[in-house]
Amino acid sequence: MEPPEDMEGRTFVEVMSEKYSPENFPYRRGPGMGVVVVPTVVPQGSPMKDRLNLPSVLVLNNCGIRRAGDQAEIAAFCAHVIELDLSHNKLQNWHEISKIVSSIPNLEFLNLSSNPLAGMSLEPRCAEAFSRVRRLVLNNTQVSWDTVLQLTREIPELEELFLCLNEYSSVSASSVACPTLRLLHITDNSLKDWAEVRKFGFMFPSLDTLPRSQLNQLDCDRVSGNSAVFQYQRMKCLNRWDDIEKLNFFPKLEEVRLQGIPLLQAYTNAERRSLMIAQLPSISLLNGSVVTDSEREDAERFFIRYYLDYPEEELPYRYHSLVTKYGKLEPLAEIDLRPRCHAQVEVHCEEKVEQLNIRLDQTVAELKKQLTTVVQLSTNSMRIYYINKCSAFGPEEMKYNTRALHSYSIQDGDEILVVPKTK
Repeated sequence: MEPPEDMEGRTFVEVMSEKYSPENFPYRRGPGMGVVVVPTVVPQGSPMKDRLNLPSVLVLNNCGIRRAGDQAEIAAFCAHVIELDLSHNKLQNWHEISKIVSSIPNLEFLNLSSNPLAGMSLEPRCAEAFSRVRRLVLNNTQVSWDTVLQLTREIPELEELFLCLNEYSSVSASSVACPTLRLLHITDNSLKDWAEVRKFGFMFPSLDTLPRSQLNQLDCDRVSGNSAVFQYQRMKCLNRWDDIEKLNFFPKLEEVRLQGIPLLQAYTNAERRSLMIAQLPSISLLNGSVVTDSEREDAERFFIRYYLDYPEEELPYRYHSLVTKYGKLEPLAEIDLRPRCHAQVEVHCEEKVEQLNIRLDQTVAELKKQLTTVVQLSTNSMRIYYINKCSAFGPEEMKYNTRALHSYSIQDGDEILVVPKTK
């Protein structure tokens, strides 16, 4: 059971006076060293000292604050304050918070994280006090979503909003958009439905960052709507191409990170990138790399040709819009000038002959290691020769361990001769 004085709690004024008094926070002179405000009249019995050395960034976290205290004193000493951290206090009354905020005319950043605001209603006249705030942190406050919407309606220039750890499983859309919000942190909640997430697009049309986290649990089959901008990575729910296509319901999407997704593992790096660029027409950055206009055109043409032989019912929606743009393209003639990656060769060692698939991007030394299990010889006790079956020349000893195999122009059906070294 808390004693009566703890139930009433400490005030913002008391904590500020104690922390930033000359005894605890020595007075410093000179530009940039804090701001000193000297009131002309100190009220009788005021806990304030004759002066306080208050910085413009005021940190009063974890101080047991429940109430505001004298608003005149807050206004006298905090006129220059632009950032205020009140996290991990005992503020549970929006009326007390609004007293503090309304008395700090230049406040742009406010952190109320981990204050017990669950079930606390916010009156309209109290909400108006937050109108100058640009960045608001309400992590782990259990503040209701209705209160969040009320704040966004009353803050005309809100740019960043932090709502983590508030146990939201659903959100209601607001009839009034917040056109200035660019950054929304709402990770570590219980949002699992795309239909909930897409509401952010309607409410925050200028949103350009929605950090990832619990969003990998979203149900991709429920997305619809339009307008939002996300950055995603390791989205496990994206297990079909039409799941990726659903990201186009957010037409302001500019940057995407899609890595470690099983869907994409069956494709080469070039195919993967081209297919994603073609599917997402608004992105300008993919996995951290800029998408140029020429790369986009090449990717979109590749996309059309990739789906040329698919039955009509399996064609993605994006295919039809690209055919409208470029027409139905003919397949490109396949001219592969890249070095071969593998070759099927015959390995001869004394009387033994075996078929072996070898990688051509490896070195002679690496090939010797591969051959040890075939011919039962150590790398130091073998000499190997390359035999081109289409050449009139004899075997060529592969004596340089660092030389790459593709430099020998090895083809399927060629031979590798292994000769044991004599002592």
